[in-house]
Amino acid sequence: MSGEGIKENCGVFGVWNHPDAARLVYLGLYALQHRGEESAGIVSTDGEKLFIHKGLGLVSDVFKTDEDLKPLVGRAAIGHVRYSTTGSTLLKNAQPLLFDYSHGKVAIGHNGNITNAKRLRDELEAYGAIFQTTTDSEIIIHLMAKPSYRNRLEGLTQALERVEGAYTLVLLTESEMIGVRDPLGFRPLVLGRVGKSHVLASETCALDLIEAEFVREIEPGEVVVINDKGIESRYPFGRSQEGPQAFCLFEHIYFSRPDSRVFGKTVLIVRERLGEELAREHPVEADVVIPIPDSGNSAALGFSRVSGIPVQDGVIRNHYVGRTFIQPSQLVRDLKVKIKLNPVREVLEGRRVVVVDDSIVRGTTCKQRIQSLRKAGAKEIHMRVSCPPHKNPCYYGIDFPDRAQLLAANKNLDEIRKFLDADSIGYLSIEGALRAAGHPPSKYCTACWTGKYPTTIREGVDKFSMEILRTL
Repeated sequence: MSGEGIKENCGVFGVWNHPDAARLVYLGLYALQHRGEESAGIVSTDGEKLFIHKGLGLVSDVFKTDEDLKPLVGRAAIGHVRYSTTGSTLLKNAQPLLFDYSHGKVAIGHNGNITNAKRLRDELEAYGAIFQTTTDSEIIIHLMAKPSYRNRLEGLTQALERVEGAYTLVLLTESEMIGVRDPLGFRPLVLGRVGKSHVLASETCALDLIEAEFVREIEPGEVVVINDKGIESRYPFGRSQEGPQAFCLFEHIYFSRPDSRVFGKTVLIVRERLGEELAREHPVEADVVIPIPDSGNSAALGFSRVSGIPVQDGVIRNHYVGRTFIQPSQLVRDLKVKIKLNPVREVLEGRRVVVVDDSIVRGTTCKQRIQSLRKAGAKEIHMRVSCPPHKNPCYYGIDFPDRAQLLAANKNLDEIRKFLDADSIGYLSIEGALRAAGHPPSKYCTACWTGKYPTTIREGVDKFSMEILRTL
């Protein structure tokens, strides 16, 4: 994508009642690696104690050998992969977070962002709370820990009454696993089954890897409690299927894996429809359609299908360049775009090219890519973007920057075209994106494009220090 380092929030996975619970979670985290590359961790329980192993880096960095999994004994486990949207990239912020308080031990993994985190943290610290991390996820545990609550579930329910924003949670205690989805359902969470074992996952692709059966999505506002008695669902906010919801449309556009089924829709099919809508809205005469791999692939197929322009791989991605790639010199830094994506001259030379990408955020990377396509001999370059222009930051778990860094917030369409050095540019409209997604428009959050936030934004949450930022 041309998102210049945009990151999602996290991925969560949990297994209850399986002899190899931790190993299944390990595999599930592999399937969810695209949702977070900064840290990974697993907490397991044998019914009496909780065991933890976590670290910075990819799943393969944190769990290098079987020796890293051996201490994670028991028939239940939860896991987490993380990108830091609130709280810096430190080992203490790696999740799951594990705490011991009056009602016993509890581990938590969180996908999303709590928008009133600063206010709640200040309040808790004023009453003597001592925080171990700088993440907003820890706030939920402190809210749960009031001595007056009869048990952990009551504490969790009361905590959820206080927090605002986006939160998909998995929690683990000695006796149960709990899954939570916020009332607006910003982030996905699904329930699966392997034999008599129950599974919670951010995406269905993680169920597929362990050959788990998809059962259903956890509903917005649902708290599902899984223990040896079975599964119990609670709805502390009431059932919200008919009420307002705010599914993140960018899950379909970029973040979720194309083989996942998210919000009831197969991601690959939605992306093809995005490309089809894009071709209808922004037709162009050209010789070839090329995707920016990998998230632009499906949209390019859809664009080609409607436009009749053949699609071809004109840019090849190096899949072996990860987040830890060393940049030892200015020469290497200058070539960082080509290190990841290399144009194919024979496909581009002398041809009118439609470049399909999923998004343009800051624009600097997209500009460099267009320059590389021109050097490879492209006669014309027509940028087509399978989502609307990003004009506003996200407060719900996506690391979109503030307005000052967003290209479309500071330039009109022709200024963007000139900045990128494209012959033409076309963004998919919000209406087109919603048509492709398939649910009624009222089901989706479009705040990063429209500025209409589905919850009250009292404060911004700085990714690293949790300081108050400018309020929109």
